[in-house]
Amino acid sequence: MRARCLERGLVAWITGLPGSGKTTVALRAKESLESKGYRVEVLDGDWFRAHIDPEAGYTREERIRHLRRVAWVARLLARNGIIVICSFVSPYREAREEVRKIVSEEAVFLEVYARCPLEVCIKRDPKGLYRRALAGEIKNFTGVSDPYEEPERPDLVLDTANDPPEVNAAKLVEAIERALGSHA
Repeated sequence: MRARCLERGLVAWITGLPGSGKTTVALRAKESLESKGYRVEVLDGDWFRAHIDPEAGYTREERIRHLRRVAWVARLLARNGIIVICSFVSPYREAREEVRKIVSEEAVFLEVYARCPLEVCIKRDPKGLYRRALAGEIKNFTGVSDPYEEPERPDLVLDTANDPPEVNAAKLVEAIERALGSHA
């Protein structure tokens, strides 16, 4: 299938607690969008820290600076007609607003909240990070020793505690296509 050329891309920024299912939804949405001919990139927190910003820390200031860098990379991709799905905890409203401002100058921006109660994320604990944070081994861990500020007016809320990843991915794809259609 030939790739659809978008004049203006889009950034879907998925925020939520660690273990809320952000990356799982992002990857499934990517597959679905690519099957429809869109060019899509997923920027994931773990990958970005490992390859682009390995010295990024976890204090409030370091997280905000890190997310600013992510926003500029996402903006660059989106302005070239790519759909960018970002999967980052991004715990602070202030940082997410800054990200929105950076991206919105050249691309459509959707704030997507992967809503999942802390208890469910702790139960899932796919990387064992909550266990370590609760034991005091990890400092500044979102949801344990550092706050998570829920979005006040997200463009889309995904119930990742109750809906399976394929349902949430379909909702995300629908929101992305609707946003692209209304900004065409």
